[in-house]
Amino acid sequence: MNHSMNRSLNHLHHPVSATEPTFPFSYGWDAQWEAAWQEAGYGNTGLTPVRMTADFGQQFKVAAAEGEYTAENTGRLRHDSEHGTELPAVGDWLAAELLPGEQRARIHAVLPRRSKISRKAAGMPVREQIISTNVDILFLVTSLNHDFNVRRLERYLIMAWNAGAQPIVLLSKSDLCDASFRAAALVDVSLAAPGVPVHVVSAQTGEGMQEVAAYFSGGRSCALAGTSGCGKSTLTNALLGGDVQRTSGIREDDSRGRHTTTHRQMFAIPGGGVLIDTPGMRELQLWEGEEDGLSGAFPDIEALAENCRFRDCTHNREEGCAVREAVDLGELEPGRLAGYRKTERELAFLERKEKSRSSSGRAAGNGKRDQRKERRSKSWLNEE
Repeated sequence: MNHSMNRSLNHLHHPVSATEPTFPFSYGWDAQWEAAWQEAGYGNTGLTPVRMTADFGQQFKVAAAEGEYTAENTGRLRHDSEHGTELPAVGDWLAAELLPGEQRARIHAVLPRRSKISRKAAGMPVREQIISTNVDILFLVTSLNHDFNVRRLERYLIMAWNAGAQPIVLLSKSDLCDASFRAAALVDVSLAAPGVPVHVVSAQTGEGMQEVAAYFSGGRSCALAGTSGCGKSTLTNALLGGDVQRTSGIREDDSRGRHTTTHRQMFAIPGGGVLIDTPGMRELQLWEGEEDGLSGAFPDIEALAENCRFRDCTHNREEGCAVREAVDLGELEPGRLAGYRKTERELAFLERKEKSRSSSGRAAGNGKRDQRKERRSKSWLNEE
């Protein structure tokens, strides 16, 4: 998957109805989803397309034309899912059976995903943890306070590019910083995220909120990602026009947030489109196979590397390294190269661990046991 720095939002456009869109179109359903539904053979089965809106661990919520339903997976779906990541996640479009006279549904199948935002779950074994699916736009939220961290933002950008979602950086809580801090942060972000739209926002003063709301036009699906205390829940409340998400303050000594959002949940935006709010992450451990995301997040280094003398240049001590030359000339920030190399090492290490785990699992014949254990584990480790 190749990602352009100037990636356009045109491919995310859905036709906008002159009237208030109805379900499922208000939740992002379009001609492509309809074609996928028919191709899968669900047209005359009595099943209904629904979208998963919340995952509480042992219980799910799905949206349908008649309202919200409590849902559970069928035994066959659980049995046929080789990995836990093949089971429904927030954002998935599902083929469901709506039980007559009840607000309950049984999930029979998951439609093929257009995008998948995931990371490495904390702890062992090495496994993937899905954050949300079928997201058009991923808002990367970082607050304009002492918790502002460019290196962390680079990791979020890698996750977004690899997922197939358009990243948008939101510099939140602009009402709490002075002009000089804001200006410096904008410079740092422009260097770390070339070509990525950046908005300075404040849910308190309304600054930038109109621009953010415009991204939902045409039934787009958007999600929020960031650390606790960066303002995700406050932004959600502002976009929805009410206090739907609980919020809390931050520690004054380090501007870190307190535990508020505890699960992934989707909200319908007035006028169409949806927003997925997610728990804050103490750390973002990248999932394997994110080399494409690495290129999307560091296009400047990738472009410089094309002029290195050796194709397998590590940008360390090799002669003729165009990347190191750019650092020496002051054209590339040393910290950015350090972040690039650190991420490369992390991805290589993760790939080795996954290959080792897969080989050990096959040798011991314990693959099915690991899968059952993975499906039972619904605690979202390492989230705040």
